[in-house]
Amino acid sequence: MTENEAAPVLEARGIVKVFGQHRALDNVDFSARRGEVHALLGENGAGKSTLIKILTGAYHPDSGEVLLDSQPITLRDPLHGQSYGIGTVYQEVNLLPNRSVSENLFLGRQPTRFGLVDHQRIDTAARELLARYGLDIDVRAGLSEFSVAVQQIVAIARAVELSGKVLVLDEPTASLDRNEVQRLFEVVRGLKAKGLAIIFITHFLDQVFEIADRVTILRNGKKVATQALDALNTTSVVRMMLGKDVAFEHHPTALAGGIRGSVRVRFQDVGRKGVAPFDLSVHEGEVVGVAGLLGSGRTEVARLMFGIDAAERGTFHVDGKPVTIRNPVQAVAAGFGFCPEDRKIDGIFGDLSVRENIIIALQVIGRQFGLSLDGADDLTAFAVAGSALLPLAYAFRHGAHIRVDLIIGHLRGPARFAMETVALVLGTGLCLFLAYAVADLAHDSWMF
Repeated sequence: MTENEAAPVLEARGIVKVFGQHRALDNVDFSARRGEVHALLGENGAGKSTLIKILTGAYHPDSGEVLLDSQPITLRDPLHGQSYGIGTVYQEVNLLPNRSVSENLFLGRQPTRFGLVDHQRIDTAARELLARYGLDIDVRAGLSEFSVAVQQIVAIARAVELSGKVLVLDEPTASLDRNEVQRLFEVVRGLKAKGLAIIFITHFLDQVFEIADRVTILRNGKKVATQALDALNTTSVVRMMLGKDVAFEHHPTALAGGIRGSVRVRFQDVGRKGVAPFDLSVHEGEVVGVAGLLGSGRTEVARLMFGIDAAERGTFHVDGKPVTIRNPVQAVAAGFGFCPEDRKIDGIFGDLSVRENIIIALQVIGRQFGLSLDGADDLTAFAVAGSALLPLAYAFRHGAHIRVDLIIGHLRGPARFAMETVALVLGTGLCLFLAYAVADLAHDSWMF
């Protein structure tokens, strides 16, 4: 590696960021070099997103400095960051699905002719741009017509075109299958070969070891280490992320060979257009997994179970008695709960705090079951470590969202709970917490 390549293109020194009484980042250093993929790892709440938002201009540090090519810079906002060559692609593609691919690529900088947008020129430039990423698609088609993987590549192409020095990939593979991940990684390797500095955030450790050169690990807002990945293994990375050794053991109640409880819930010949009829029985205290590749129908089955989509055939039985579940209200009345895949949109009130989310549930459920608001603070303390008065969607990530959903479901006592792809974007520690929480609740006669 030459001296020029070893010098950081983007660097953070002594970064501190405080939200209320919560110190999100505490004297954190970070650097990204040209021609490398630098993974940023840590549990949910470790400070990864906060650091990225400071590096891209979305947040301003309370102290510390950001340097580009060894020169201090002060970023006003992400647009200002783009002008310095820093681009970001998020897990949720921040483009316009109702507009064409070419319009998305050149949004805000469309070439004009005689004062009008030159669509022919845009389409030609879009084809040439995407050809460099191995994409040969109809650039005049709506972005929503293509897979998430293609949308991610379009977002990367736009970000690189707008910036060109540093590319931040925030959970880019969370919604991709294995083949799509490999296609994305081919693009990343190509950009790395061209000298781009790439910051890669993910919870999939196998992908980190496959694509990254170095790793920085955060824990509780502090930097634990920055090391080359060829000197590490999965166990050492997990140890640094959690601050302890993790024994990947079964829950005491798992695989115990005990006799299953009675059948409490039965779905028989349930289906609708686009969802093949299925039969499923769930016993008391049982955790049933429904697995499949993207597009296999997992989400559609969960939506049918909770009445989000009304079944067009089949029967539902709870405790041996037929029930009607054609909407979520009827599902809740039958004792069902639901933790959706997109919790930010469907599971919480993102603009309200953790405490306010729990109080709303207590108010609604309390009218039916005589619960009071007295326990709101205790439940909030379980949900998050930090200020419970900050907006849930923006101050906390997926782990807190799931905990709040579990608490809201727990308020009614033993229940039938559908949890959709809950571990997709969780860190190792939260996955273990979730597995043990589900097993404990199952031991208390819950069903999942």
